[in-house]
Amino acid sequence: MTRSTHSVTNQATPLVGYDVFGRDAALSEAFARHIGAEVAEEATAELSALGRAAGSAEAQEWGAQANANPPVLRTHDRYGNRVDEVDFHPSWHRLLGHAVSAGLTDAWSRPHGQLRRTAGFLVWTQVEAGHGCPVSMTHSAVPALRAQPELAAVWEPLLTSRAYDPALRPAREKAGVLAGMGMTEKQGGSDVRANTTRAEPLAEPGAYALTGHKWFCSAPMSDAFLVLAQAPGGLTCFLLPRVLPDGARNTFLVQRLKDKLGNRSNASSEVEFDGTTVAWRVGEEGRGVATIIEMVSATRLDCVAGSAAIMRQAVAQAAHHAAGREAFGGKLIDKPLMRNVLADLALESEAATALTMRLAAAADAAAAGSAQERHLLRLAVPAAKYWVTKRCVPVVAEALECLGGNGYVEESGMPRLLRESPLNSIWEGSGNVQALDVLRALQREPGALNAFLAEVGRASGADHRLDAAVKDLLTEMSDLEGIEARARRLVERLALVLQGTLLVRYAPPAVADAFCASRLGGEGGGAFGTLPGGGDLGALVERARPVNEA
Repeated sequence: MTRSTHSVTNQATPLVGYDVFGRDAALSEAFARHIGAEVAEEATAELSALGRAAGSAEAQEWGAQANANPPVLRTHDRYGNRVDEVDFHPSWHRLLGHAVSAGLTDAWSRPHGQLRRTAGFLVWTQVEAGHGCPVSMTHSAVPALRAQPELAAVWEPLLTSRAYDPALRPAREKAGVLAGMGMTEKQGGSDVRANTTRAEPLAEPGAYALTGHKWFCSAPMSDAFLVLAQAPGGLTCFLLPRVLPDGARNTFLVQRLKDKLGNRSNASSEVEFDGTTVAWRVGEEGRGVATIIEMVSATRLDCVAGSAAIMRQAVAQAAHHAAGREAFGGKLIDKPLMRNVLADLALESEAATALTMRLAAAADAAAAGSAQERHLLRLAVPAAKYWVTKRCVPVVAEALECLGGNGYVEESGMPRLLRESPLNSIWEGSGNVQALDVLRALQREPGALNAFLAEVGRASGADHRLDAAVKDLLTEMSDLEGIEARARRLVERLALVLQGTLLVRYAPPAVADAFCASRLGGEGGGAFGTLPGGGDLGALVERARPVNEA
């Protein structure tokens, strides 16, 4: 006689087979309000297709495999020749290839390109965040390269191509290329003006030989890199190809790959240049920071989008688990305390998504010539980068706890999200760097503050708590003595007021009321799940559920 001693009951089903875009109310609504009518149908269909791919079991398996099999550095071939190549699992290439073919490295050649591409980035990186690094670098290299038109004419069509070709060959032989970046050095970190890498002019106009190192070089398998080095005229930006036009490998010595907390699928490296490395100048000598800042601005927006994506996936997993799990006589999702926690998490995710999409729409408008939107971005991007990326870690940690012990197990995917969650607050400038950047914008660019105040003024009178928060913010900015020590507080309030403005204007009343009460009105506590009573918490939770079953 056989006995069944093991049966599986009361476990949530895997969250697969759903449209990551279409089942995200905050994202799909924000996209609809910002997209132009002339491309809305086409763009929505495109994102829904990407969303279904992201929600598939196949794509989720790619993400798991890419992280379980991290990249491996090969410095030499079997004969002892230096090759400096990085090998990736096939799933990494599938993820990256799908991202490129979906247009996530191109926001520059189609109407509402930034909005469409940012929404796609937010959807697809929910599958796996690590490959978002080369996607972001490649997309962001374009505006920096435009400082050197003859280089842009060659490289921009390849960077924005939808063809993925990982082979190391001359760019002219490829249908598409990827870009990386190398700014920071051991002795300087964020203080890039302390860089010591030297650039010596060669006989060929615009060509230089580099000698030095980079402590963090993103995506070392890429076809080209934007790097900073000290030229005779000062700190300068350069385009460094991995393979030279004649087919010879450029001197690009990958010393080691970083052993990181998360982002395991992606290769981050230390590299050295020995004086024979050929690079082409981008922009004028001595204008390196001003040139590469165009790339940094775009990647900072991706940090916001990337954190919003991680938060959304964590909240989706928590809500899905609670809907499929019973405890103490009923569904977890129906328990008042769990519902408060999920609603609070959903609120944070929704605010992050609304802000991300507003910034993407502003980027499109700024590219079309709007000075107002360009000024808004100058202040809002570093503020959003500071706040949204900071909120990612506690959101993911709380969402993990909603799954109980299951959430602490690797198979759930939640530990990978938790390890990933701190990265965007560090990448492209830590919290202090963002806070100081906001101070610079306030002190040097009055148009930035005027644009911000015009934006929040559109919700004036709609909610007394938001109005009071704006008033308090203006009082905070009126006292500049010791402002640097208070910069984080100031930037936090800037971001919260901007999020509140967007939710009051666009979100359902239950969402806006809960946000203003808890984030601006002081009615929430320090932990998630402390929303004040009386609100429609069920409505917030239902908006957060990735699959709303009848």
